[in-house]
Amino acid sequence: MFTELLRDAVDFHADLVRNIKGIRLAQNLFDDLSQDPLDQRTAMAAEAAGFIESSAPLVTRPFDYGAVVTYPFVSFNGQATRFSDGLAYGIWYGSIELETTVYETVFHWHRFVMDSFAGEDREIQGERRVLDTRCDAILLDLRGKERRERRLVDRRDYSFTHALGRYLKAQSQNGVIVASARCRGTNAAVFRPQVLSNPRDRCFLTYRMNPTQDSVRVERQPKRLWLSIKPSTLR
Repeated sequence: MFTELLRDAVDFHADLVRNIKGIRLAQNLFDDLSQDPLDQRTAMAAEAAGFIESSAPLVTRPFDYGAVVTYPFVSFNGQATRFSDGLAYGIWYGSIELETTVYETVFHWHRFVMDSFAGEDREIQGERRVLDTRCDAILLDLRGKERRERRLVDRRDYSFTHALGRYLKAQSQNGVIVASARCRGTNAAVFRPQVLSNPRDRCFLTYRMNPTQDSVRVERQPKRLWLSIKPSTLR
């Protein structure tokens, strides 16, 4: 089924850019719940109790998702991604270009905000942490294959890429390089944490949007516009 797609590979040795939720300045995330330090420490301990231990969480955390979510207890799986349904295994995603990570994450962040605050006529802010991470691996090269197989970059239906991801996982492949479905950029989907190393902070970003407007403003420096993206163009 996938033979024609999987004829090419690249010996990849370079950084990939990863864009995750993160805050510019450290905060006590539980001081809104209680001003009592004991209550705050209890809340921190309760949150930590559900974490899977890792010596390098910036690399390994995405691979934990499939290990902690199972069908009997989930009606909606927010961990599903292009190459994984999020229930059997997780995948680490990065991009060749910083801008590609922004288009990808703006799509998902905007959808998340609209699910909860679609009627709010006010600015909503999100902060992001961007890292460079070294990847040393033989990756299957799907770049250009989307011209023949459009389902690789289908914006709504991931059934084909889920099936491809399950096949590649069963074959113990390291991962793939593939065109982004949200912009003219390139993504990498990595299946094995062993090929990733040395995550380093690159920058922080701030996303701002009003749910009543078709615009997300992206800042690298606070209060200074870097990119403006219309979410309607990403769907």
